[in-house]
Amino acid sequence: MDDSGLASAPDSESGSVSASSTSRASDELVVNVYSHTGEPETGFDPLLGWGCGHVNFEPLIQSTLFKSADDGSIVNDLATGYSVSPDGKTWTVNIRDDVKFTDGEKLTAEDVAFTFNTAIGSNSELDMSNLENARAVNETAVEFKLKEPQSSFIWRLRYVGIVPEHAYKKETYGASPIGSGPYKMVQWDKGQQAIFELNDNYYGQKPYFKRITMLFMDKDTAFAAAKSGKVDIAEIDIIHANQTVDGYDIISLPSSRAFGISFPMQNDTGKKSLTGDPIGNNVTSDIAIRKALNTGIDRKAILDGVIYGKGDVEYTGVDQRIFGNPEARINDSNPEEAKKILEDAGWKDTDSDGIREKDGTKAEFDLYYSSSDQTRQALSVAVSEQAKKLGIKINLVGTNWDEIYANQYSSAVLYAYSSIDTFNLYQQYHTKEADDTYKNPGLYSNPVVDGYLETALRTSDQDQAIKNWQLAAYDGNTGFGPAGDATWLWLVTMDYLYAVDETIDIGTPEKNAGSDILGNIYEWTRKNATDPAQK
Repeated sequence: MDDSGLASAPDSESGSVSASSTSRASDELVVNVYSHTGEPETGFDPLLGWGCGHVNFEPLIQSTLFKSADDGSIVNDLATGYSVSPDGKTWTVNIRDDVKFTDGEKLTAEDVAFTFNTAIGSNSELDMSNLENARAVNETAVEFKLKEPQSSFIWRLRYVGIVPEHAYKKETYGASPIGSGPYKMVQWDKGQQAIFELNDNYYGQKPYFKRITMLFMDKDTAFAAAKSGKVDIAEIDIIHANQTVDGYDIISLPSSRAFGISFPMQNDTGKKSLTGDPIGNNVTSDIAIRKALNTGIDRKAILDGVIYGKGDVEYTGVDQRIFGNPEARINDSNPEEAKKILEDAGWKDTDSDGIREKDGTKAEFDLYYSSSDQTRQALSVAVSEQAKKLGIKINLVGTNWDEIYANQYSSAVLYAYSSIDTFNLYQQYHTKEADDTYKNPGLYSNPVVDGYLETALRTSDQDQAIKNWQLAAYDGNTGFGPAGDATWLWLVTMDYLYAVDETIDIGTPEKNAGSDILGNIYEWTRKNATDPAQK
C-alpha cells in the first residue's frame, strides 16, 4: 500500500548524466521516472517485482499477456484471447506464435507456464497463492488452474512479464534479463542508471526512441537535473507544482493513488492481535464520529492547500476505478451537518473545552503517519485542524512503519492505496483475523459486504464482478463507503508530477497511469526532429 525506499542518485558530475539534452540524438531519451519505486534491488526480474508488485508499470524488457489501453481497459499483448470455464477455476489463454526473445529463441506457451509456475514460489509481492499450476496445452495455449474462482486473476495475467524457461536463473536473471518486450537492457550501472536499446525483433508497434537511459535519482536531484537540462523527463515532487523550468513543461498525470485515514472499527475491550498489538478504539468505533468526519471535512480545501490542486477529491478509495460506486459517496464540507450528527449521537462538549465527550469518553484519538513523507504529514495536519472545529481532537504521531503497523488496530492511520487489482479491494474490506498485514487495518467486518466481496471475487463474469464490487461500497443500505459504514476517511487522489522537455510528445497516456508514464512509450516522439544528431 505504501512506497518505501528510494535509490541513491547518480553523480551528475561523473559523466553518467553529463550530456545536456541538446547534445543527444533525437531518438535517444534520458528519464528519471521511477523515483516512487526506486532502483530495483533484485534487478529487472518480473518474478521478483520488476513491473509488478505494490506499484505496476511497463516492464520494457519483458512482454505481458495483456496490457492497458489508453482508456484503462485490458487489451491483448502476447495474448490473442482467453476463456474461463463455467466454474471459474480454469483460465485458458491463447498467445501469438510470432514472438521471439532477444536471444533469438521462440517464445511459446511453455515459457508462459514456466513463468507463472515459478512465480508461485517467488518471494516477491506477487500473490499467486490461488494459482494451483499453469501448463502448456500446446505451443500457443496455456491453461491456468486456480484453487478457487477469482475474477481478479486477470490482473495477475496483466502485469507479470514473461521470462524464458531456457535462460532463467533466479540468481542472475535480474542483472542480465532476456525478454520479448520493446527494449533490451544493455547496461546496468548499479546505483546510477540502466540503459535500454530498441529490440529490433519486437512484434508490436516499435517505439520512436531507440535508446532509453533510465536514471535512479530521488525527486529533488531529478528536479535539479531537469533545471540543468540533463534529463528529458523527470519525476518531481508535488511541491514543485507551481514552479517553471526553462525548456520544460511541468505536467501532472492523474493516478488512482488515494490517500485516506483508516479507522479502528472495534471497541477497545483489551483484545490483542496475533502479534500482541492492541485492538480497538472507543471513539472511532462509533459510526457518528466516522460519519461526522466524512461529512464535515472539506476535501477540496485539502486538495488545493496540500497538493496544489494536482489530483482530485476522494470518497471511497476507488472513485477513479471502473468498479467504483458513485452512490457510495456523500456530500462533504458541511460542518453544521457534521455537528448535528455528533449531537444526535450524544457527543457534546459539556465542559466547554472544545472537545466533545460521550459517556465520559473524549472525542479524541491518535492519527499515525509516516514521518518520512511530507505530504502525509501535511494531510494529517489539515485533517486535524478541520476536525478540531467539529469538536474532535486528533493527536498526530509521525513515526516509522513498524510503529505504525503495531498501532493500526487501535489508532487511525494515514495510508495510500494505489493498486488497481480488485483482489486488494477484497482484502481491504473482507473480515479477517488481526494479523500482521496492513490489509483491512480497521478490522472491518460486515457479513453483507463480505457476501458482495465473495461474489465479486468468485464469479467468472467480469460485469457481475464489477456490480458486486460496487454493491460492497454501498447497496442503498450498507457498505464500506461513507454513505454506508464510513470505514475510512478518504481524502484525495494525488497526481504524479513530471518535468518534460518541451520537445517530447508523450501522446495520450493511459487513464490514471501517473505512476506508469512509460506505459504508452510506443506513442512517444520528439517534436520537430529532423536531424538524428539534434532536436
